[in-house]
Amino acid sequence: MIALRVLQLILWLFVIPAGAGSLFFLGKESPGNGFAGPGRAVFAWVGGQILLWAVFQLLCVPVILRQGNYSLVQRLYLAAVAVLLCSAGLAALARRKKPRLRLVEGFGKGDRASVILWVIFWALLLFQIVQAIRLTYADGDDAFYVAVSTITADADTMYSKLPYTGETTWLDVRHGLAPFPIWITFLSKMSGFKPVSIAHLVVSPVLIAMAYGVFYLTGRKINGRHSEKLPLFLVFVEILVLFGDYSYYTVENFMLARSRQGKAALGSIIIPALFFLLLQLLEYLKEKKKIPPAYWGLLAAAMTAGALCSTMGAMLCCMLVGIGTFCAAVGFRRWKILFPAAFCCLPCAAYALLYLRMG
Repeated sequence: MIALRVLQLILWLFVIPAGAGSLFFLGKESPGNGFAGPGRAVFAWVGGQILLWAVFQLLCVPVILRQGNYSLVQRLYLAAVAVLLCSAGLAALARRKKPRLRLVEGFGKGDRASVILWVIFWALLLFQIVQAIRLTYADGDDAFYVAVSTITADADTMYSKLPYTGETTWLDVRHGLAPFPIWITFLSKMSGFKPVSIAHLVVSPVLIAMAYGVFYLTGRKINGRHSEKLPLFLVFVEILVLFGDYSYYTVENFMLARSRQGKAALGSIIIPALFFLLLQLLEYLKEKKKIPPAYWGLLAAAMTAGALCSTMGAMLCCMLVGIGTFCAAVGFRRWKILFPAAFCCLPCAAYALLYLRMG
């Protein structure tokens, strides 16, 4: 029974996101087609998970605002995931190509120094994941967020009970617009494990690995053809993370000690992913390539996922993408990119307006 539950978690945290992420490989100029080997696998997994987060946000928030039950969100999300996977499968059949998600090829290539750096990277990553599980603790925010996940799983309600006392209350709009704890409840319901176990022992290490997946993609984009510099870049990032706990509020502290919380995912995954996507936009403009619709879809998904993680994510993501695309439009005199960029900002703008109107 436990093995079956673990397989369910592997399915929902790795297999299904990778399948959904294969949608970003359609077309010659699609955002994922610049990667091969392990980069292709990492891009599919990270991009697919961001897409699934965006879908969950779009389905969950309306049900919360109507004070509906969690079970309705679960049914809607399962149907949406099925549609996404069917679309990815049909697209792969139409192209008559199977998704290539090789996990090993390319990581160990290079001279002896590169191999040693890759070994150091994997050792430090494993060390961080083990320590995040071994030294897990319950902070003040856990009394709210993990309690929300537990109440949702037990009572089938969302943000209608006080997590501290269990008493009925008015809708909490501030937290209801960023239902990251409800996603943890979904994983709990699909696997059968308790929400507190999912939050501390499953979500934390997976999101740490996902954060380094974003750093890996960014390093590939920054170093370009100089792939031998990639492991050095990643080891340097790991050192910064390990020694970045100089304050309780640093991104490094959130990433390692509080990665189960949505605001940690915003700071360590979504915002770095937006920087990566802006780098890719600059590459399209520099090489005078046509920007594919899949790129704008992934950018919109990342921004919507930022709103899932935290209510402040709506504002921060809009500011980052707005400033980044405006500078790109000025620098390359491609003013047309401002229109799809503004369209990508619409979900975040809508959530921000809802918060101002109902908060």
